[in-house]
Order: sequence, then structure tokens, then C-alpha cells
Amino acid sequence: MGVKKKKEMQVAALTVCHQDLETLKSFADVEGKNLASLLLHCVQLTDGVSQIHYIKQIVPLLEKAGKNGMCDPTIQSCLDILAGIYLSLSLKNPLKKVLASSLNSLPEFFLPEAMRRFTSRLQEELNTTDLYSYRKVTDNISSCMENFNLGGASVNNLLKNVLHFLQKSLIEILEENRKCAGNHIIQTQLMNDLLVGIRVSMMLVQKVQDFQGNLWKTSDSPIWQNMCGLLNIFTKVLSDDDLLQTVQSTSGLAIILFIKAMFHPSEKIPHLISSVLLHSVDCTSVPEWFMSSCRSLCCGDISQSAVLFLCQGTLAMLDWQNGSMGRSGEALLLDTAHVLFTLSSQIKEPTLEMFLSRILASWTNSAIQVLESSSPSLTDSLNGNSSIVGRLLEYVYTHWEHPLDALRHQTKIMFKNLLQMHRLTVEGADFVPDPFFVELTESLLRLEWHIKGKYTCLGCLVECIGVEHILAIDKTIPSQILEVMGDQSLVPYASDLLETMFRNHKSHLKSQTAESSWIDQWHETWVSPLLFILCEGNLDQKSYVIDYYLPKLLSYSPESLQYMVKILQTSIDAKTGQEQSFPSLGSCNSRGALGALMACLRIARAHGHLQSATDTWENLVSDARIKQGLIHQHCQVRIDTLGLLCESNRSTEIVSMEEMQWIQFFITYNLNSQSPGVRQQICSLLKKLFCRIQESSQVLYKLEQSKSKREPENELTKQHPSVSLQQYKNFMSSICNSLFEALFPGSSYSTRFSALTILGSIAEVFHVPEGRIYTVYQLSHDIDVDRFQTLMECFTSTFEDVKILAFDLLMKLSKTAVHFQDSEKLQGLFQAALELSTSTKPYDCVTASYLLNFLIWQDALPSSLSAYLTQQVACDNGDRPAAVVERNTLMVIKCLMENLEEEVSQAENSLLQAAAAFPMYGRVHCITGALQKLSLNSLQLVSEWRPVVEKLLLMSYRLSTVVSPVIQSSSPEGLIPMDTDSESASRLQMILNEIQPRDTNDYFNQAKILKEHDSFDMKDLNASVVNIDTSTEIKGKEVKTCDVTAQMVLVCCWRSMKEVALLLGMLCQLLPMQPVPESSDGLLTVEQVKEIGDYFKQHLLQSRHRGAFELAYTGFVKLTEVLNRCPNVSLQKLPEQWLWSVLEEIKCSDPSSKLCATRRSAGIPFYIQALLASEPKKGRMDLLKITMKELISLAGPTDDIQSTVPQVHALNILRALFRDTRLGENIIPYVADGAKAAILGFTSPVWAVRNSSTLLFSALITRIFGVKRAKDEHSKTNRMTGREFFSRFPELYPFLLKQLETVANAVDSDMGEPNRHPSMFLLLLVLERLYASPMDGTSSALSMGPFVPFIMRCGHSPVYHSREMAARALVPFVMIDHIPNTIRTLLSTLPSCTDQCFRQNHIHGTLLQVFHLLQAYSDSKHGTNSDFQHELTDITVCTKAKLWLAKRQNPCLVTRAVYIDILFLLTCCLNKSAKDNQPVLESLGFWEEVRGIISGSELITGFPWAFKVPGLPQYLQSLTRLAIAAVWAAAAKSGERERNVPISFSQLLESAFPEVRSLTLEALLEKFLAAASGLGEKGLPPLLCNMGEKFLLLAMKENHPECFCKILKILHCMDPGEWLPQTEHCVHLTPKEFLIWTMDIASNERSEIQSVALRLASKVISHHMQTCVENRELIAAELKQWVQLVISSCEDHLPTESRLAVVEVLTSTTPLFLTNPHPILEFAFCQVDASIALALALAVLCDLLQQWDQLAPGLPILLGWLLGESDDLVACVESMHQVEEDYLFEKAEVNFWAETLIFVKYLCKHLFCLLSKSGWRPPSPEMLCHLQRMVSEQCHLLSQFFRELPPAAEFVKTVEFTRLRIQEERTLACLRLLAFLEGKEGEDTLVLSVWDSYAEARQLTLPRTEAAC
Repeated sequence: MGVKKKKEMQVAALTVCHQDLETLKSFADVEGKNLASLLLHCVQLTDGVSQIHYIKQIVPLLEKAGKNGMCDPTIQSCLDILAGIYLSLSLKNPLKKVLASSLNSLPEFFLPEAMRRFTSRLQEELNTTDLYSYRKVTDNISSCMENFNLGGASVNNLLKNVLHFLQKSLIEILEENRKCAGNHIIQTQLMNDLLVGIRVSMMLVQKVQDFQGNLWKTSDSPIWQNMCGLLNIFTKVLSDDDLLQTVQSTSGLAIILFIKAMFHPSEKIPHLISSVLLHSVDCTSVPEWFMSSCRSLCCGDISQSAVLFLCQGTLAMLDWQNGSMGRSGEALLLDTAHVLFTLSSQIKEPTLEMFLSRILASWTNSAIQVLESSSPSLTDSLNGNSSIVGRLLEYVYTHWEHPLDALRHQTKIMFKNLLQMHRLTVEGADFVPDPFFVELTESLLRLEWHIKGKYTCLGCLVECIGVEHILAIDKTIPSQILEVMGDQSLVPYASDLLETMFRNHKSHLKSQTAESSWIDQWHETWVSPLLFILCEGNLDQKSYVIDYYLPKLLSYSPESLQYMVKILQTSIDAKTGQEQSFPSLGSCNSRGALGALMACLRIARAHGHLQSATDTWENLVSDARIKQGLIHQHCQVRIDTLGLLCESNRSTEIVSMEEMQWIQFFITYNLNSQSPGVRQQICSLLKKLFCRIQESSQVLYKLEQSKSKREPENELTKQHPSVSLQQYKNFMSSICNSLFEALFPGSSYSTRFSALTILGSIAEVFHVPEGRIYTVYQLSHDIDVDRFQTLMECFTSTFEDVKILAFDLLMKLSKTAVHFQDSEKLQGLFQAALELSTSTKPYDCVTASYLLNFLIWQDALPSSLSAYLTQQVACDNGDRPAAVVERNTLMVIKCLMENLEEEVSQAENSLLQAAAAFPMYGRVHCITGALQKLSLNSLQLVSEWRPVVEKLLLMSYRLSTVVSPVIQSSSPEGLIPMDTDSESASRLQMILNEIQPRDTNDYFNQAKILKEHDSFDMKDLNASVVNIDTSTEIKGKEVKTCDVTAQMVLVCCWRSMKEVALLLGMLCQLLPMQPVPESSDGLLTVEQVKEIGDYFKQHLLQSRHRGAFELAYTGFVKLTEVLNRCPNVSLQKLPEQWLWSVLEEIKCSDPSSKLCATRRSAGIPFYIQALLASEPKKGRMDLLKITMKELISLAGPTDDIQSTVPQVHALNILRALFRDTRLGENIIPYVADGAKAAILGFTSPVWAVRNSSTLLFSALITRIFGVKRAKDEHSKTNRMTGREFFSRFPELYPFLLKQLETVANAVDSDMGEPNRHPSMFLLLLVLERLYASPMDGTSSALSMGPFVPFIMRCGHSPVYHSREMAARALVPFVMIDHIPNTIRTLLSTLPSCTDQCFRQNHIHGTLLQVFHLLQAYSDSKHGTNSDFQHELTDITVCTKAKLWLAKRQNPCLVTRAVYIDILFLLTCCLNKSAKDNQPVLESLGFWEEVRGIISGSELITGFPWAFKVPGLPQYLQSLTRLAIAAVWAAAAKSGERERNVPISFSQLLESAFPEVRSLTLEALLEKFLAAASGLGEKGLPPLLCNMGEKFLLLAMKENHPECFCKILKILHCMDPGEWLPQTEHCVHLTPKEFLIWTMDIASNERSEIQSVALRLASKVISHHMQTCVENRELIAAELKQWVQLVISSCEDHLPTESRLAVVEVLTSTTPLFLTNPHPILEFAFCQVDASIALALALAVLCDLLQQWDQLAPGLPILLGWLLGESDDLVACVESMHQVEEDYLFEKAEVNFWAETLIFVKYLCKHLFCLLSKSGWRPPSPEMLCHLQRMVSEQCHLLSQFFRELPPAAEFVKTVEFTRLRIQEERTLACLRLLAFLEGKEGEDTLVLSVWDSYAEARQLTLPRTEAAC
């Protein structure tokens, strides 16, 4: 990166007219010392920055001239010219401000003359009549009044003229804007001019002194008349809704300002404005001038927006401070508030909503100003209990989760201000215990934490009343907030609130406590919960806490770092001790204390809270911990550790030697990360490190150059700068070596991506030096032929990311292809690129594109291509690189076009042949790729490009014509014009007839029937893959045999369409257009652009294949964006014309229309999306408004069957528009109408309408409630309050209510056939996503109460799912405090057991509503609340009255089940509230009733049914849950266990129904797991002791897989010593036989049971190993079988769950088999990443071979591993010689992680280490003869195969080439090791040079202190 240079300031130079220039020349003196000479020098410069220097010399020169210069004509002329220069400069030119600043210092005696000259020049400006020059004049008036004394005085002198000019200019601009309607570019410019004019008018009134007096306030004064005229214009602008709202808003400000300046007496101004806002102006009492100027405001009907902007003007332009307006001002303030509240219920347009929120926030600021002026009369009106504050709170609660960030921010300001308002009304009293604040705090804390607005408002409350009052209510609030930080959408709000709270708390504690003891309390409150989350929280929680909260905490309290490190270090030490004793501890997904430590240190260092890096390594964290973090199994721990090394708050901090060694160690094992996010972070952090190295190297270089012997202060390095620089150079070279080694043959995508990205960062940071800037390292110096070839081979990757990175890196290198490649190789590369561009593999053409671009930019094309240039340009002798690239691009494109033209001609004869032999999309893709890299706006060979572009367009249309019949057919996916028998051919004829008129292909004339003698594979036919053998000689090409499938034809066609669309879109976007036909600089004519538009229109509206029209849409969007910016009016209006055309076509519903009514209207929605989304967002969005109006009218219900197709189109288009994020909030006003159309459409008798309505409704739900962020469909994240919902969409309130009433009436009808009203589902789906608001209970027009009875009645629906939805939807509509009463009411409606007639559907719906209400009530209340217990007691009493519904008297099992669920829920609630004592339940006799229900149930008596009846599983589960609860409740009472238990666990476990057994086992398993993990407070309950025998018996007879699995899990949790001895007695199996039985299950059962059985068998094996220590031979056979089982469970085809079980088993049992429990590994019992685990495993294996003295038999096996399977080379050979089959999409599983040569590298490294260390040699030469012979044969074969490969085989035969290269590396590795074993001289050096050094291989092991085995 080098030394950062400051961005040079660009300043446009000033100029003067010819006349002034001649004047300056005439007055300039010979010596060049007078003012004229100075100005002449200045204006002759072309650099604006240099001119500034001359301008600053003007005043000193005039001061030197003194008073004598007053009459000097030179100075007078120069002052005149200076005035002209000032007025000629643009407003934003820095020279204008510099000149004004200089002239402000003008000597006083020159001021009169300067004033006269400036006034004269300004007068000339004001006389301008050119409309489009008005803006410049207006800008000059504005700049004259901005800190420019001369300018201000000149404006004051010409005030009458200035006002007249402004009035005239505004009138003319308005008229011109009206004339230019439709030309939005001109209109936007004019409206901006209008806006500036209005602002300047306001500036005049505010700044010009004359307006301070009253002399101008006479009706005959010209100034007064101009003011009245301007006021009239502002009124018209305010009422003109065709103007931008910003212009209208500014007019509102201007009107109030002018009224304030003009109206007399000023005391009556508030009353006048109030009457205007309230539409109550008395026309007889206002002045005549006001009536004439503002008649529409007095008598007319003012629009909502106009009133809103007048309110804004009132608040912004009037003086609210110091009570200057008195009582009338206070009345105006209150009136303004009421007007704004009225508008808030009416305005729904997003931009106006935004204005309204700002104005309301402004109102609260004005209210505070008035209250601060001690206004006692307003205290009652503005305190917390007033109606105005209540309305403000309602607005805040309604909008605090609004989608617009800016609007949410305004609600925060409002809430903060209303708290301040209340404080001011109670000032003097103790405001903290004020009831308003207390009630507000409690209501906010009652809300759930998923509400974003809660955080903002709590933060404001903390700032207002202090955090101690909130912590006093609930001290666990910090932990609660940290808990929700797993949700990304809440994290910013939660972290901001926490910061506000801990800052406030610290200030409070410091002020209360003199000693330092407060810090412990602060740490306990804020740091301890943080550390708990960092160590124990879930992954998302930790990540977000580290990213958002931790930096804020450390920045505010850096001293807390030592406390955190101390706690975490202690935790790590304790955990390490545990892991060494119990290796199974520690989850692979756990970051633990080590991760937390690294995160804390990383954040601390990055923010500068660590003194130095050295201090960190020495005192805070050890070397071992750093290395452990760098290879930790959890990716975030690795990232945080790397961040600790790379990040620093000082960009020039020296990188230490230790850091460099650790970075090298990290890169070795972390390039192959599978997570894209992790890869990006690694690359980003390393780039930061490289920048540090480059920046610090600059400092070191300067130190070295200065040869300073003084030790630099605060410098980390204690060595000579030259030593550090050399270390940097060596380190960077070593890093690059590692990265290039990672690009070995067969390296994975992730490795290549990481390596190339890091290399790209190195090339970017250490770029080629410019001038004398020192660069410590240059990548190009380390590039040789092999590395260049390695980068080139990266183009063969099937991932485009890798191609891009390789291309960019090659472009950054100073050495080019010509340095490394001869002309023959370059010719081969070009030919390979051409061949790849016609490959049937889609990714091959991408490779071809990058190859061609590389050759173009490297100027490495074959010389034969120059024949394509008709205009030869000499580019070899010093020509600019841009010209060379343009020439090369043109040649390549012409070559590609020539080939493409030939292939299109052949495709017109045979599309099938083209699809199989030369799919044309590759050529087009290469052309697009070449054009994209070229700067098309600065072409030199325009005359050559123009015919090329024209031909390219024609070729695109021609290609499209060939392939479009397939894409536009009714079934493009399966279309192929041939078949194998006459019957199939006749069925196909319909498709052929459909596409026949649009095609000339021979194969489309009739269905092709294959003959018996044709080359045809019957297996393929049986597999329904139709092939054809066609041999057609292509002109100039070889005869090629090809097999064609429908898939190949389709891919050829849609990809061709895709590439053509992208090419045309790119041409429109990048090519300059010809504004007129005779223009010489443009390449695209207007007619060509129109043709391209017609092309897109045709294919978007007629294509059926999604891939085709989606990508046509991409190209069309580029075109529409260009057209909307185009100054050519005819082109600019094209999108509008196309839009009207397609809307008319949709409306007419013509049967002959080619529009596709199926496939969700195919490309039609995309077409309209593109036209609307490109409309300028800052405009009025008229196209969107008109289109939405048309579509919504079409989407509505209709009785005309002929209107069905337009309705379907409209619904599909609306869906696409509501899903389009680019339309943003502009689409929101139409949501209500869209929802109405979807709900009504769902009732249509036509399936297509119902289907499209469902899709539209789904899009609307997402648009309203946000993208689904939780897996749970009923999650609280995607919801909003009912008040907010109906405030945003008020039209839906009466509509939904009416629809719900209709549905409820239909449900309750007594008709014989139940009316399943289809729209009920959609209505309830909306309503269940609403929840209660804090303002519920206050009176509101949008009360949710009217919905409640209808929702209750919907619960009577005959549809089960509808009853469930009605129950869930009811909950948010009932306030929490009203729930008990509602439950009692619902229970009272249930029938008594004596009733004869009742409907079970009604009972079920009511019970579901009771259940969900009770659940919501229990979740929302604290258990200790006395009211809560009392209400539950009442509910329990009511429940007992209907208890018959839970008994056999109720014949319906479904309703019985729900009633039992209610009983179970009541037991949970009352148990919780009574803290495990049951006085309430016992006193009510509740348990007695429950026991009665269970005793009389079918669990005891058995089931009378021989078959399953509806609701049986649900009933069994509910009954079982209640029975289990009763058993635990009875067991909790000592002494009554046997007598009061109605049923035992044994009975439940013996039930014939698996539902009962499964639930019982689940409950028991939970207890056993808690006891095993030590989490249970009292251990295992006595009831469950000694149940081993029972579970053994169950295991033997259980045949239900789920139950069987749970039984095995329970046995695994129990101690085998308790139940294993009982096996012989219980199940007649000895312990050994039971072990064998368990292993048989693990071998044969399905995955979940297999993994559980394997764990159980391993636990039993462990038990045997511990009990048979003396005589382990007794279990040798079983142990061998267990080992075989473990091995077989690791196979690749098995599920991940099974293989993870093996890992768990091995980690838990391994210590039992080791004689040395402490292995020699450096990272023993650490959670390490897979990459280093492989190296560690091989290191252990080699070490054990030596210890066991098994090198002789083991070495040949290891060398065999190194060489690979013999089948590898055979497969490679076969793939080279077989005919390539074109399988477009491979279905086989792909391993993106495995890298063969990494295994070879580690194995070779450790074998060499082992042989060097042991000195072992084979005892006889014959021992390795077989291997030597095999290696020699492979060497010979490999050399033969390499010779058989074609030129550039790495590109054209990539797979085969890679396989051979991998095998070559394996063979070479074997050769080197064999040579070393033979003792040949020099071979050891050879091995060391290729593989890593012996020292590096030894770094994974520690010195042995005792034998490992």
C-alpha cells in the first residue's frame, strides 16, 4: 500500500471574458507588479489550486497602494473585473469563497468603489432573461449573503431588483415545468431551481437589514408588492402536488416566514396561523393583501400535505423561546399538536409519514422551549398524564418498529422529549418516584424483549431517571438483554441499551461510593453475565456479544480487561485439568473460556487497551495458548486468535518475530476452511497485517536512512531497523511460498480461494513503488515460470471466484505472459480458448472468456489475428496500453463473431447438432466478457467498432430466432423434436405444430422416428433418456458424432437466450449512444436502442423458461435504467409507452394473445418490474401509481369468466411488485388494496385465481411483517402490535372486520352442509401475527375489541386447522388482565353433562381458545404474584365444573385430549406459583379429581376399540402427560407414594400403545440425563432407583424403533455396574452375551439406533475393561468384535450421526487402552481443527510404529498409502481414452474439502522424519523390490500418458491432466523416500527441498519422557 497520499483537491480554474482579458493586458505593467499584472498571471493559469495563491495577494497589494490608488483607473478596472470573476464562479468552487474572504479584508477606502462595481455587475446579472441561466444568478445572490460583506451590501442596494428577479424567475420556472411534463430529467432540474429560488427568498427576508424596519410595509412600495407576489407563488407551490415534496415543504416554511415578516401587529400572528391550520379563517377580519396572496389558504380546501408543511413552518419559523408569543403562542402550540395528531391518522404515504414524524419531533422541541420559559398555564396540558402526551406515547408505540430507520429515530427523539417535558412540569418536586415514570417503566418492562422499541425507550428512561431505579425492579435485566443477543435483528438495540445502562450505573456508583469497592459491584452486574455468555452461550450469542457489546464495554472501562482475563485464565486452567482426566468433556461446537479470552484480548488490542504486544504475550497469554487458539476446532476461536495477532490500533506497530512465526503456523493449517465467512475474515485480517508491515516498514526505512542511534520511544523493536526489514522480507517470501504451495494439483476450492485472495492482497499492499517510496517486498520478484503456470491453471477451476482472483492477480503482476511463454504456447492457449468456448460444459466457456481476456490484456495474441483489422494502427512503438487493449479486443471479437456466424448458420439447419456439438452461448459469453473489460466510452477505432456493433446486434437477433421456439413452447423443459415410436411421435406433434410457425429447423418439420439400425442404446431408452445419433458434416469442420438429450437442447437454448440478453443489456449500458444519426462519437443509434427494447419485450412476454426470462430481465433492467437517464425525450418516454402497451394487452384478454397465463405469468411480472423499478425514486413515481391502480382494479373479484386471465396476470404482477425491494416504501400505500384482492381472490371458484391469490398473500405477509427470521411459524419475531398494523393500514380494519363477520356467520349457520369459508384461513393468518400494544386499554378508533367475538365464533369451524388458528389469533386480541375473565366466560359456554344436543367442533374450538389464553397468561405473569394465584384458583374452580369433558362421558377423544391438556397446564402453573408445594391444588381437591380421571381412563381399563379412532394418539399423549404429572406429584409427598398413585411408571411402560411408552420414556430419560450430568439438584428420584431390570426386559421385547432407542439411551445413562449383573437373571443372557447382542444391534439397525447401541456397547466394554484388569484375555473376542464394529461405523456411506458417535466413543474409551495417559502430542486433548488433526494422527502413527518396533512390516503399507491405490492410474487411463459423455449436471456427491496431496505431504513429511530419526534401513533389498518395481512402472506410464495429452491439456483436458499430476506427485514422493532408504547421496536434500523440513515435522510432537505404549 505504501505511504498514503492525500487526495488532491480538484479546483476548476477561473476565467475572464475576452474584453476583460484585453483590459488586464492594457493595464499590466512591464515589471508585473501591479494588480492588473497579478490578475493577468492568475487568469492565464489553468490550475485552480495555483490561482488561490494569487488571489490571496490581492488585498496586500491594494494595502500597499494605499489611498493614492483610489483614483487609479487600473485598480478601478481590476475591481470591476474581480466582481465579474466572483459572479462567474460556480457556487461550489473553492475559489469563490477564497475571493470573498480576501475581499472582506479590502481596505476601507476602496470599499465605495468596490461596492459600486459589484452593484453594477450584479445588476447586469439580474437583467438575465435566459430561463436556464436563472439558477446561476440565484446562486450568486445566495453566495453574496453568505459571509461576504460586499455582496450583502450590493444585494441590499438592489433589494427591489432582486425581489423582482426572484418573482419573475419563479413564475417562469413554474410555467416551464408545466410545459415539460413527462421529461423528468428537465423537470428535476427545474424543480431544483425552484427550490433554490424559494430558499434564497427566505434568506433575503432573514438576512437583509431593510426587512427589520417597517418602511417597506406600505401597499405602494415595490418591495411590498414583490413580497406579496412571492407569497402568492409560495401558496401556489404549496398546493401543487405535481411538484417535489421538498419544494412544497420549503414553500410552507417560506409562507410562515413571510407572514411573520409582513403581518402587523405581530401579536395576532399566532391567531392567524391557528385559524389557517384549523380551516377557520374569518375572511372579513384578515387584511386584503393576505386574502389576495393566500386566498387558497383562507377559502379553499387545503390538502393534507399543505397543512402538514404549514405546521412545519409554524414550528421552524416562529420564535418559541422565552415565551415571546405569550398566551396566543401557547394556544397555537396546542392547536398545532391537535392538527398533527389528526394528520397522523390520515396520512399513509411514506414520504409524508416521514415528514410528519420529523414535525412531531420538532413540536416536542418547541414544547420544551415553551416550558423552559416558565409557562405555568401549559403545565397541565403537557404533563405525563395529559391527553397530548398520551397521544404522543401512542404515536411512539405505534411507530417504534416502523420499517424506516429515520422514522424510528424520530420516535426516540419524541420519547426522550416527552420525558423531559414531564420533568419540566414537575420540576422542584422529587420526580424519580413520580407515578408517571414508575408506571411507564413497569409497562415497558412488561413487554417482551423481541420488541425493538422497548430498548430505545428504556435507554431514554435510564438517561432520565437513572438505571438504579430499573435495576431495583429487576436486577437480572442485564442478563435478560444479553440472552436476546442471539437474534441479529435485536443486537444493535440491545447493545446500545446495555451501553447506556452500564455508563449510567458506573457514574451513579462512583458518585455514591467514595472507595473503590464500587467497581466490584459494577463488574458483578455487567461483566459477570458477559463472561457467562462468552463461555456458555450459543454460537450466535457469543459472536454478536463480541462484535457489538464487548468493544463498548472495554472502551468505557479498559481496567475491566484485567478482571476478565483473570477469571477466564482460571476457568481455562480448571477446564484443562478436567479434560485431561475426562477427555470426553468439551463439545466440538464450544468456544469455551479460551475462545472468550482470545475475543477479549483481540478487542482490547484492536482498540488500544493493551500497552504493547510484547506485554500481552508475556503477561496475559502464553505461547501455548496462542497456538492452541490458532488451530482450535471452533472457527471463531481461530479467527479471534488471528485477529489478536493481526489487528492493532496503531497502523505502524512493528510486527514481532513471534507474531510472524504464529501467522506462518496459522496459514499452514487454515487455508481450507469450508465457511465462506471464515475465509473472508482470514483474508481480511491478513490484509490488515500486511498493511501494518508495509506502514511500519516505512518507519523502519526512515529510521535506517536517518542512521539515528537514539532508541525510538515507544517502539516495540529493540533491534536495528535493517534486521527488522530483513525479517519482514523473509516472512513475506515465506508466506508467498506457502500460498503458492497451496495451489497444488487437486487443491480444493476453499484452499485456492484463500490462497489467491491473500496473494492478491499482498500484490495490492506491496505494489510496485512509485518514485522513491520504499517497499519492503514485491510479489513479482518471487514469480517464476512454474508459479506463473500455477496461476494460469487456476483458470480451469469450475468456480468463477477462483478464475476472477487468478485473473486479477496476474493483472497486478509486473511480469507479463510474454516473459514466461513462447509464441507456440501462446498460440496453443488461444486455440484452447476457442475450443473451450464451444464446449457443452457451461463452465468451460467461462474459462475461455478469462483466457481470452488474459491474452488480450497481456498483448499475447497470435499475430495471425491482425488480419481482422481493416484499419491498421501502429501500436508497438510506445503506444498507450489502452490502445493496445482496444485493438486486441476488436480482433478477438471479430474472430469470435466469424465463428459464431458460421455456427448460427449450421444451427438454423440443425438445432440438435448445434446443441450437441457447438452450443453457441459460449461464443457470446466470451464476446460479452471481452467488452466488459474494455472502456467503451473512450474508444479510438470508432469507425471499426460501429459495423462490428451493428453486426453483433443482427447476430444476436438471429441466434435468438433459432433458439426461441424451444424457450417459448408450452413445455420447454421436455421438448425435443424426435422420439422412438409412432405413438410418441403423434403425441409430440402438438408441440411441433405450436412452434412450427416460428422455426425453420429441418428437425421441426415432423417428428423424427429412429430406425433400428441407428446408433441407439436400449438402456437409455428404458431410462427414459432419448438419444439420437446424428452425423452431420459442418462446413470447415470435422465430422462429429454426438448424442443429444432434451436437457442439452434446453440448456443450449436458454443459455443462448441468457447470453444474448446480457450482451444486449451491457451494450446499452456501456456503449455511447448517437444523439443524432450523423453524430460521430456514438456507437448505438436511437433505432438500434428501440430494436433492443422490442427484442426484450418480445422475449420477456413470450418466454416460458424461467432461466431465459429471468436473465432477459437482467439485461432489460440495464436498458431501462439507461433510457430513464437519457436526455433524448423519445427514448426517455419508451418505458412509459411499453408499460401502457402491455397493460392494455393484459386488460383486453384476447384469446389469441401470446402472453403466458401459466407459470405465474412467466416473464410478464419481470417485464413490468423492470419498467417500474427503474423509475427515478426521487420523483413522483407516477408510473407506479397508475400501474398499481390498474392492477388492483384488475385483481379484484369479477363475475365474468372472460376476465379470469387478466385477474391472474394482475395478481401475479402484484406479487412480483410487492416482493421487489427496490420499490421500498413506495409500494406500502398499496398493501391494503393488495391484501383485499388476495383475500377476496381466495374465494374464487377458479383454481388459477385462488393459486395466484395465495402467492400474492404470502408476498404481502412478508412485506408487512418482514422476512421470516425464525423456524417456528408462530415465533414472535415477525409480528407487530394490532395498533401499529391498523394504523399503517387503516383500510384493512373495516375490511377484515367485515370479512371476519361474514366468515363467523357462515361458520355458525345451521345449514346441513358445513360452509368451509376459504378466506378464513387468510384472515386468521393475519390476525394471529398481531400482539397487544402497551397502549391497549386506552380508547381508540382502532380498538381490537370488536374482533374478539368473531374470532371466538371462528373457533366453531368444521376445519380442525382453522379452529387452532382461531385459538392462536384470539390471544393478542385479549388484554392480559382480561384473560382470566375471558377464560371463565368461555368455560361457561361449554355444555353440561346433562345437555342433550351439542357440537363437538364448538366444544373443541372453545377448549383450544381456553388452552392458548391460559398458556399466554402463565407466560406473561410472575409466579409469585398473588393476583395470578387467585385468578388461577378461580379458573381451576370453573374447570372442575366441566370435568365431565375429560371423562368417558365425553365420547370425543379430540375434545377429551384438549381438556386434559388444560388440566395439565393448570397443574404446571399452580405448581410453579406454589414453588413445588401444592396447597392450592390439594385444598381444591384438584389432584383427587385428576386421579379419578386417570383411574377411570382407558390407561387402566383398557381400550374397547379394536381399531384406532380419530384423536386417539393425541388423547393418549395428553392423558400420559397428566398421568406422569400425577405420579411425580404423589411421589413428592413422602409416605403416600404407593397409596395415592393411580398408575405407576411400570404400567405406563407396559402400555400397548407406543405413544404412551414414548412419552413415559422421554420423561424418565430427562431425569436420568440430569442425574448423570450432575445438573439434578437431588440426584435420581427414589422412584427410579433399581429400575435396571425393568429396562432390560423392555429392551428385549420393544419393537417400536423410537421407544427402543430411548430405552438404550436410558441404559447408557445408568451405571452398568448396577444393571449388567442382572442380565442373566432377567433376560437369560450373560453380560458377554448381552454385549454381543448390543453390538449386533449396532451393526444391523438404522442410524439413530445404531449410534445409541454403539455408545451403549462401548460403555459396557469400558465396564468389562475396568472389571477385568487382571485377565483381559477373557473378553478378547468381544473386544475384537467391538473394534471391527467401530471401524465399520466410520465408513463414508454412513450418516454423519453414526460417525460422530464413533468419535464420541473413541474419545471416551481411549484412556482405558493407553498405558501412558499423557500422549506426547503438543496439543493433547485439545479441540483441534481437522486439518491439523490429520497431521497429528500421522505423527502419532509413525511414532507408535517406532515404539512398537514395527517399521519393517509397517513401512511397505505406508509407502503403499503414499503411492495410492493401483486403480487410480487405471481410472485415469480409461477416462483419457473413452469417448467423453456430456453429462451437463453431475449428480454424484462432491467432496469440496478433501485434498489428496495434503495427505501425501503429511505422510511423506512424517515418514522422512521417522526414518531420519530412527536411522532404520531395510534388512534386505528384496523387501522393497515390489514397491520399487511398481513405482518404476508408474513412472513409465505417466510419462507416456503426458505425451499423449493434447497441447494446453490443463485447459482442454483438465480432469485427466489433474489426475495425472496428482499421481505424478505421489510417485515422485515414493521415489524420493525409496532413494533415501537405499542411501543414495543427495536424496535427503532433494526430499527436504520438496517437502517440509525435519524441524517442522517435529513441531507436532514433544520430547518423549516415557513410552506411550
